Amino acid sequence: MKFFSLTALLLGVLTSIWAQNSTGKISGSVFDEQEKAVAFANVILYASADSSMSKAEYTDETGQFAIPNIAAGNYWVAITYVGLPAFNSDVIQIKAGEELKLPPFIMASSSTDLDEVVVVAKKPIIEVHPDKTVFNVEGSINATGSNALELLKKSPGVIVDNNDNIILQGKNGVQVYIDGKPSPLSSADLAEFLKSVQSTEIEAIEIITNPSAKYDAEGNAGIINIRLKKDKRLGTNANISLGGAMGEVPKYNGSLNMNYRNKLMNTFGSYSYNGGEWRNFMNFYRRQDKIYDQRSRMRNESNNHNFKLGTDFFINDKSTIGFLVNGFFSKRDWFNDGRTEIASLEDGIVDSVLIAESNNIGDRQNLNFNLNYRFDNGEGVVWNFDGDYGKFHNTAEAYQPNFYKSPNEGEIYSQNIFGNNTPTDIDIVTGKVDHERNLWGGKLGLGVKYSYVTTDNTFDFYNILNGEEIFDPMRSSKFVFKENINAFYSSFQKQIDKLSIQLGFRIENTNSTGTLASEQQIDNKEVDRHYTDFFPSGGVSYQVNQKNMLRLNYSRRIDRPRYQDLNPFENKLDELTYQRGNPFLRPQYTHNVELTHTFNYTLNTSLSYSYTKDYFTQITDTTETSRSFISHQNLSNQEVISLAVSYPFAVTKWWNIYTNATGYYTHNKADFGEGKTVDISVNAFSFYSQHTFSLPYNLSFQLSGFYNSPNIWGGTFENESMWGIDAGLQAKILDGKGTLKLSLSDIFNTMQWHGVSDFGGLYMDASGGWESRRVSLNFSYMLGNEQVKSRKRKTGLEDEKSRVGGDN
Repeated sequence: MKFFSLTALLLGVLTSIWAQNSTGKISGSVFDEQEKAVAFANVILYASADSSMSKAEYTDETGQFAIPNIAAGNYWVAITYVGLPAFNSDVIQIKAGEELKLPPFIMASSSTDLDEVVVVAKKPIIEVHPDKTVFNVEGSINATGSNALELLKKSPGVIVDNNDNIILQGKNGVQVYIDGKPSPLSSADLAEFLKSVQSTEIEAIEIITNPSAKYDAEGNAGIINIRLKKDKRLGTNANISLGGAMGEVPKYNGSLNMNYRNKLMNTFGSYSYNGGEWRNFMNFYRRQDKIYDQRSRMRNESNNHNFKLGTDFFINDKSTIGFLVNGFFSKRDWFNDGRTEIASLEDGIVDSVLIAESNNIGDRQNLNFNLNYRFDNGEGVVWNFDGDYGKFHNTAEAYQPNFYKSPNEGEIYSQNIFGNNTPTDIDIVTGKVDHERNLWGGKLGLGVKYSYVTTDNTFDFYNILNGEEIFDPMRSSKFVFKENINAFYSSFQKQIDKLSIQLGFRIENTNSTGTLASEQQIDNKEVDRHYTDFFPSGGVSYQVNQKNMLRLNYSRRIDRPRYQDLNPFENKLDELTYQRGNPFLRPQYTHNVELTHTFNYTLNTSLSYSYTKDYFTQITDTTETSRSFISHQNLSNQEVISLAVSYPFAVTKWWNIYTNATGYYTHNKADFGEGKTVDISVNAFSFYSQHTFSLPYNLSFQLSGFYNSPNIWGGTFENESMWGIDAGLQAKILDGKGTLKLSLSDIFNTMQWHGVSDFGGLYMDASGGWESRRVSLNFSYMLGNEQVKSRKRKTGLEDEKSRVGGDN
């Protein structure tokens, strides 16, 4: 708390000495081709350095607009109005203290041979910016019937591996944000949550490879921000969506979004549901003391509910206070049927078969509460306060019978039947303050954040004899992890002619304690850590001319282990194969450098290098002669060099293409002793392309596909390539208020993974797949007024939410 208090005091002292006389102002007017004023057109000011939005205004009844308090620099103006093509200006330079009067903007008319036409503004499927790439999901037909995790697989430069881990530009330290808030979930629980979020709930996915100091330092690969839909209409309105999909078995979903706004308040809410059965398979062939050839077939029956309710009160034109409650409730029953042939290494003859089941019943529950206050005086001074509380409760009960049988399965040699009960409770409290103002011809930002997390994990193990559960204290335990992080950041941006400079600095003080209570004799039952880290960041961009820009970025970042990755409990597929946490896992630190060239605000080419110390990843190892397990371990280091090219362009008025290609070199290195060394490198690349065709009669068609070359998974697996192609058709119906989408994903059923690892005396050949080929149908309908905007709000809970633990 001393750290938090001192940084807050420092922030207050600095704000008292700032000057506010270093800004400029622009004004102008907007007319149509008949020289009539265009009233209430959107006027958006973008920084030419990175195409980020700086200010937004609208024209008055006479077509006039004015944008005050603009930091000196280079900008361009975008003007949009329903029914008219968008207008983008040339780059303009604004100097400190200057009031610049722009020449009138003349917006062209939409030409058509029809007597009557309804013009609908459409977002591009992909927007490419120097600092991020935006995948506009609500405009994508092929997103129909997909969940959030499946959409990430289709996002530019993103790979989702066979364990649902997310990889960006060859690096797996990706921080996932939901509506600007980092998720605290473990890999398994995050995957389950993303599977519960349907494409109909998602507006866009933002891929940020080099975040600024304002963001938490977590995530060496960058940030993926999933923006859920927010109503943008006035008055009372709603959107209803119903959908279904068919793979091997049916799935179904529905959602309702509502919004009400007047001059004093804005109340908004949403509810979504999806349910059904999902199937997948995994095969593991391994050579250890014997040959184990395992075949597992899994099915997941789940019912998922997501909700959100919030209200913003407009105290005056400068101040807004609001509250937000959101969460999810998920019931998940997971079943695995496994068959493992066990053979001799000498002759390969099968001597026994393990028939194993794993029946898991569990619930996942989450509630988050946010209180927010925002002050914006319209002259560059912004204060934002967030207080958050999040609670997660997971339950899981498992019944796991194991039968060793003769090769023909006619005789039972032996049996082991056991069960476990593994509840998890996590409480998260955060508070943060952010401040911005114009200063010294640029923009200065400061902020502080405090977080405190408690995660309580219980593992009760039972041997089952003659149908009776017998508690086994030697194999049961309790793990409690507490963590406090105090952070302070500062950032500064300034434009000097064609040169833009951004500097950032973040300091994070971490205090954590992990305590294991167990009957077993284990050394270091308590792991206590205290450390303070500094995370500098910075970037310079240079506008060579109107169509060419160069940008160089650097940042230092950290990845702390997810809470569940520290939990030493065993999560079993069967008694020979399991996963467990590592309480001694250390944070990993990464240096990132990226050089980007942007042509015509669309074509982006980026070359990046990263070096990670104490890189942690999943390692497959052996124990007790016949058993194998997966656990996170710290390697010595990882190096990644990547080259990425992104380009959205229009071939004709009716054919638009987006293409992304990323090539990268990865080198993993570690020495665990006793012949267990890791020294593996690979040259890999990924390719994604999406084609959208506008057809007559309000129809559109979309074709998209991706290819991932052979690559490294975890620390030791060398994966084969994977590819897939999707197609979809969309129709606007019911006077444009209804939308019908039909899609077919993974047309050729090729999205199956395969990899080989040879590490520490364990050779493993692994493969698997899921119901990737599906046909999906979705219908949505808009009700009510179509013009209001609800406030977009971030909270302070995101980073902690991304690390919450759970079981698989």
